[in-house]
Amino acid sequence: MREIALDTETTGLEALGGDRVVEIGCVELINHVATSNGFHVYLDPGRPMSPEASAITGITDDMLRGKPKFEAVADDFLRFVDGAPLVIHNASFDMGFLNMELGRAKRPPLPLDKVVDTLKIARKRFPGSQANLDALCRRFNIDNSAREKHGALLDAELLAEVYLELRGGRQPGFALAARGAVEGDDPAAQQRVEAWRPRRSRISEGERAAHRALIAEMGDAAIWIKAPGWTD
Repeated sequence: MREIALDTETTGLEALGGDRVVEIGCVELINHVATSNGFHVYLDPGRPMSPEASAITGITDDMLRGKPKFEAVADDFLRFVDGAPLVIHNASFDMGFLNMELGRAKRPPLPLDKVVDTLKIARKRFPGSQANLDALCRRFNIDNSAREKHGALLDAELLAEVYLELRGGRQPGFALAARGAVEGDDPAAQQRVEAWRPRRSRISEGERAAHRALIAEMGDAAIWIKAPGWTD
Protein backbone atom coordinates (compact mmCIF):
# COMPACT_ATOMS: atom_id res chain seq x y z
CA MET A 1 0.00 0.00 0.00
CA ARG A 2 1.43 3.37 -1.05
CA GLU A 3 0.77 6.50 1.04
CA ILE A 4 2.35 9.94 1.15
CA ALA A 5 3.32 11.78 4.34
CA LEU A 6 2.94 15.46 3.50
CA ASP A 7 3.55 18.86 5.05
CA THR A 8 3.51 22.44 3.81
CA GLU A 9 4.81 25.82 4.95
CA THR A 10 2.95 28.99 4.07
CA THR A 11 3.22 32.79 4.15
CA GLY A 12 0.61 32.90 6.92
CA LEU A 13 -2.43 31.16 8.31
CA GLU A 14 -5.23 32.35 6.03
CA ALA A 15 -5.63 30.55 2.70
CA LEU A 16 -8.85 32.45 2.04
CA GLY A 17 -7.13 35.68 3.02
CA GLY A 18 -4.50 35.40 0.29
CA ASP A 19 -1.70 33.52 2.05
CA ARG A 20 0.22 31.12 -0.17
CA VAL A 21 2.24 27.89 0.00
CA VAL A 22 6.02 28.43 0.09
CA GLU A 23 7.27 24.87 0.71
CA ILE A 24 5.96 21.35 0.08
CA GLY A 25 7.58 18.26 1.54
CA CYS A 26 6.46 14.70 0.82
CA VAL A 27 7.77 11.28 1.87
CA GLU A 28 6.60 8.06 0.24
CA LEU A 29 5.36 5.27 2.52
CA ILE A 30 5.00 1.64 1.47
CA ASN A 31 2.82 -0.27 3.94
CA HIS A 32 3.32 2.60 6.43
CA VAL A 33 7.15 2.42 6.17
CA ALA A 34 9.02 5.48 4.84
CA THR A 35 11.07 4.88 1.69
CA SER A 36 13.89 6.88 0.13
CA ASN A 37 11.48 8.45 -2.37
CA GLY A 38 10.25 11.99 -1.80
CA PHE A 39 9.15 15.29 -3.28
CA HIS A 40 10.39 18.66 -2.03
CA VAL A 41 10.18 22.17 -3.41
CA TYR A 42 10.38 25.81 -2.30
CA LEU A 43 8.00 28.18 -4.06
CA ASP A 44 7.79 31.86 -4.90
CA PRO A 45 4.43 32.86 -3.38
CA GLY A 46 4.21 36.23 -5.12
CA ARG A 47 3.72 37.96 -1.77
CA PRO A 48 5.84 38.58 1.34
CA MET A 49 6.24 36.13 4.17
CA SER A 50 4.46 37.30 7.31
CA PRO A 51 6.90 38.06 10.15
CA GLU A 52 5.22 35.36 12.26
CA ALA A 53 5.56 32.68 9.58
CA SER A 54 9.15 33.65 8.86
CA ALA A 55 10.02 33.41 12.56
CA ILE A 56 8.52 29.92 12.81
CA THR A 57 9.98 28.49 9.59
CA GLY A 58 13.17 30.48 9.11
CA ILE A 59 12.06 31.05 5.50
CA THR A 60 12.66 34.59 4.25
CA ASP A 61 11.59 36.51 1.16
CA ASP A 62 15.19 36.46 -0.08
CA MET A 63 15.25 32.64 0.14
CA LEU A 64 12.17 32.40 -2.07
CA ARG A 65 13.26 34.91 -4.69
CA GLY A 66 13.72 33.10 -8.01
CA LYS A 67 11.99 29.90 -6.86
CA PRO A 68 9.30 28.43 -9.16
CA LYS A 69 5.67 29.43 -8.92
CA PHE A 70 3.26 26.71 -7.80
CA GLU A 71 1.80 26.36 -11.30
CA ALA A 72 5.23 25.39 -12.65
CA VAL A 73 5.50 22.39 -10.29
CA ALA A 74 1.81 21.48 -10.02
CA ASP A 75 1.94 18.61 -12.49
CA ASP A 76 5.08 17.09 -10.95
CA PHE A 77 3.45 17.29 -7.53
CA LEU A 78 0.22 15.70 -8.74
CA ARG A 79 2.14 12.88 -10.43
CA PHE A 80 4.02 12.14 -7.21
CA VAL A 81 0.90 11.93 -5.03
CA ASP A 82 -1.33 10.40 -7.70
CA GLY A 83 -3.79 7.90 -6.24
CA ALA A 84 -2.09 7.68 -2.83
CA PRO A 85 -3.80 8.53 0.46
CA LEU A 86 -2.18 11.59 2.04
CA VAL A 87 -0.99 11.36 5.66
CA ILE A 88 -1.12 14.89 7.12
CA HIS A 89 -1.01 16.34 10.62
CA ASN A 90 -3.91 18.80 10.95
CA ALA A 91 -5.02 17.98 7.43
CA SER A 92 -7.65 20.72 7.04
CA PHE A 93 -4.89 23.37 7.10
CA ASP A 94 -2.61 21.85 4.46
CA MET A 95 -5.45 20.63 2.26
CA GLY A 96 -7.08 24.04 2.31
CA PHE A 97 -3.89 25.66 1.07
CA LEU A 98 -3.03 22.98 -1.49
CA ASN A 99 -6.48 22.92 -3.06
CA MET A 100 -6.49 26.71 -3.16
CA GLU A 101 -3.18 26.61 -5.04
CA LEU A 102 -4.44 23.87 -7.37
CA GLY A 103 -7.54 25.90 -8.12
CA ARG A 104 -5.45 28.95 -9.01
CA ALA A 105 -3.35 26.73 -11.28
CA LYS A 106 -6.51 25.33 -12.91
CA ARG A 107 -5.76 21.80 -11.70
CA PRO A 108 -8.20 19.38 -10.06
CA PRO A 109 -8.41 19.44 -6.25
CA LEU A 110 -7.01 16.66 -4.08
CA PRO A 111 -9.81 14.40 -2.75
CA LEU A 112 -10.52 14.98 0.91
CA ASP A 113 -11.83 11.44 1.42
CA LYS A 114 -8.35 9.97 0.87
CA VAL A 115 -6.66 11.96 3.65
CA VAL A 116 -5.41 10.38 6.90
CA ASP A 117 -5.29 13.07 9.61
CA THR A 118 -2.77 12.02 12.27
CA LEU A 119 -3.90 14.85 14.56
CA LYS A 120 -7.35 13.28 14.79
CA ILE A 121 -5.82 9.83 15.36
CA ALA A 122 -3.57 11.16 18.13
CA ARG A 123 -6.39 13.02 19.89
CA LYS A 124 -8.55 9.92 19.82
CA ARG A 125 -5.75 7.67 21.06
CA PHE A 126 -4.42 10.08 23.73
CA PRO A 127 -7.41 12.20 24.83
CA GLY A 128 -6.49 15.25 26.85
CA SER A 129 -2.79 15.08 25.92
CA GLN A 130 -0.84 17.39 23.67
CA ALA A 131 -1.06 16.15 20.10
CA ASN A 132 1.25 18.45 18.15
CA LEU A 133 4.13 16.91 16.22
CA ASP A 134 6.78 17.79 18.82
CA ALA A 135 4.71 16.26 21.63
CA LEU A 136 4.17 13.07 19.64
CA CYS A 137 7.88 12.81 18.86
CA ARG A 138 8.59 13.05 22.60
CA ARG A 139 5.92 10.45 23.37
CA PHE A 140 7.35 7.97 20.87
CA ASN A 141 11.02 8.81 21.56
CA ILE A 142 11.56 10.03 18.01
CA ASP A 143 14.62 12.25 17.57
CA ASN A 144 13.39 15.70 16.53
CA SER A 145 16.51 17.59 17.64
CA ALA A 146 17.00 18.94 14.10
CA ARG A 147 13.62 20.67 14.27
CA GLU A 148 14.80 24.08 15.44
CA LYS A 149 12.50 25.62 12.82
CA HIS A 150 9.46 24.20 11.07
CA GLY A 151 10.31 22.80 7.63
CA ALA A 152 7.99 20.88 5.34
CA LEU A 153 10.38 18.07 4.38
CA LEU A 154 11.74 17.49 7.88
CA ASP A 155 8.23 17.58 9.32
CA ALA A 156 7.03 15.08 6.70
CA GLU A 157 9.90 12.75 7.66
CA LEU A 158 9.05 13.05 11.36
CA LEU A 159 5.38 12.59 10.55
CA ALA A 160 6.17 9.34 8.75
CA GLU A 161 7.77 8.00 11.94
CA VAL A 162 4.92 9.27 14.13
CA TYR A 163 2.37 7.68 11.80
CA LEU A 164 4.11 4.32 12.03
CA GLU A 165 4.00 4.54 15.84
CA LEU A 166 0.34 5.56 15.81
CA ARG A 167 -0.29 2.45 13.70
CA GLY A 168 1.31 0.29 16.39
CA GLY A 169 5.03 0.67 15.73
CA ARG A 170 7.54 -1.42 13.83
CA GLN A 171 7.10 -5.12 14.55
CA PRO A 172 9.72 -7.86 13.98
CA GLY A 173 9.82 -8.65 10.28
CA PHE A 174 7.74 -5.57 9.48
CA ALA A 175 10.08 -4.25 6.77
CA LEU A 176 10.37 -7.74 5.26
CA ALA A 177 6.59 -8.01 5.12
CA ALA A 178 6.41 -4.57 3.55
CA ARG A 179 8.88 -5.55 0.83
CA GLY A 180 6.86 -8.66 0.02
CA ALA A 181 3.54 -6.86 -0.11
CA VAL A 182 4.24 -3.91 -2.40
CA GLU A 183 1.34 -3.57 -4.78
CA GLY A 184 2.17 -5.02 -8.17
CA ASP A 185 5.52 -6.33 -6.91
CA ASP A 186 7.13 -3.08 -8.06
CA PRO A 187 10.92 -3.71 -7.79
CA ALA A 188 11.66 0.04 -7.52
CA ALA A 189 9.20 0.41 -4.66
CA GLN A 190 10.71 -2.60 -2.92
CA GLN A 191 14.17 -1.04 -3.20
CA ARG A 192 12.84 2.19 -1.70
CA VAL A 193 11.45 0.26 1.27
CA GLU A 194 14.85 -1.33 1.80
CA ALA A 195 16.43 2.13 1.70
CA TRP A 196 14.39 3.50 4.62
CA ARG A 197 16.62 5.43 6.97
CA PRO A 198 17.09 3.82 10.39
CA ARG A 199 16.68 6.08 13.39
CA ARG A 200 19.82 7.54 14.83
CA SER A 201 21.09 5.88 18.01
CA ARG A 202 19.92 7.72 21.12
CA ILE A 203 22.74 6.27 23.26
CA SER A 204 25.11 9.09 24.24
CA GLU A 205 28.90 8.77 24.14
CA GLY A 206 28.89 9.05 27.93
CA GLU A 207 26.56 6.07 28.19
CA ARG A 208 28.77 4.11 25.79
CA ALA A 209 31.85 4.90 27.88
CA ALA A 210 30.09 3.81 31.08
CA HIS A 211 29.05 0.57 29.39
CA ARG A 212 32.62 -0.12 28.25
CA ALA A 213 33.89 0.49 31.81
CA LEU A 214 31.31 -1.92 33.24
CA ILE A 215 32.33 -4.63 30.77
CA ALA A 216 36.01 -4.08 31.60
CA GLU A 217 35.27 -4.56 35.31
CA MET A 218 33.39 -7.79 34.61
CA GLY A 219 36.18 -9.22 32.47
CA ASP A 220 35.54 -12.55 30.80
CA ALA A 221 32.26 -12.93 32.74
CA ALA A 222 30.59 -10.19 30.67
CA ILE A 223 27.81 -11.73 28.59
CA TRP A 224 28.30 -9.13 25.82
CA ILE A 225 31.77 -10.51 25.09
CA LYS A 226 30.35 -14.00 24.72
CA ALA A 227 27.74 -12.90 22.17
CA PRO A 228 28.75 -13.70 18.56
CA GLY A 229 29.72 -10.59 16.62
CA TRP A 230 29.39 -8.34 19.69
CA THR A 231 30.44 -4.70 19.43
CA ASP A 232 29.76 -1.86 21.85
